[in-house]
Amino acid sequence: MNTPSGIIIIDKPSGITSHNCISKLRYLLKQRKIGHCGTLDPMASGVLPIMIGSAVKASEFLVDHDKRYFAGIQLGKTTTTEDISGEVLSEYSGKLPDFKEFSEVAKSFIGEIMQTPPMYSALKVGGVKLLDLAREGVTIERKARKVTIYSIEPIEKDDGFYLDVKCSRGTYIRTLCADIGEKLGCGACMSSLTRSEVGVFQREDAIVFDDLNDMTVDEILSHLIPVEKMFMHLPEARMDAFFNRLYSHGEKIKLNKLRGIRGEVGDLFRIYDENGFYSLGEITEIEGVKYFYQKKSFR
Repeated sequence: MNTPSGIIIIDKPSGITSHNCISKLRYLLKQRKIGHCGTLDPMASGVLPIMIGSAVKASEFLVDHDKRYFAGIQLGKTTTTEDISGEVLSEYSGKLPDFKEFSEVAKSFIGEIMQTPPMYSALKVGGVKLLDLAREGVTIERKARKVTIYSIEPIEKDDGFYLDVKCSRGTYIRTLCADIGEKLGCGACMSSLTRSEVGVFQREDAIVFDDLNDMTVDEILSHLIPVEKMFMHLPEARMDAFFNRLYSHGEKIKLNKLRGIRGEVGDLFRIYDENGFYSLGEITEIEGVKYFYQKKSFR
């Protein structure tokens, strides 16, 4: 029996870890080669792509994809973790901003911004997670880094304020909430978080985690998405049998020998043979000469 390979999107509920989702699928599918991409904190819910079989090799590429979040924001309170789970640092006693003022300030963050990663994060410094240092009461200096906020839609719902955010990789939404609060002058923290999109994968593609218990293996695998879907934005390329054999064995091939593959250094291509998609190829340069080589195989 062939080992299943592909991506399953889980709609993770709040209150469990991303690893809980992996453990569940490992048990149900009797498959050890499973990994997730883009950890969601236990407090967060939403889209969690889980890579199965050879698709785990694609994890490094999915991390780079843009994301979309729906976040609740509580004005007037700051915490150690920048969300409501943390220890309260301050509470604002004045009149809180209205929705119009909140909206104007929130939208001012659209574009490229500098963001300092929070101490309560999985980011590693010197091989140690900031989260582990924070739990020991240690705070270290973190370098601000550039992230991109593509869009922010402020929403007023059920007497609360929310943000619908499309952003680049590496963006911390709770830090965005804290920065908005600081700019408003009242402080703020994130009150809830749902990830609705990771790259091309949306919440509509997902299996609700609690539904897994009532599904057969075949029903779960019917939701398996080919890893190829991640790369449909890249150009397709094929080689004749001779060059394909060299390429698949790790040889670098002079670009001018290949028909239909042209581009600049660093350009990626979806590679197909008679059995379909199987690899990503990349253009590189050695001593002024362009070559084409296999960056990643998914077989």
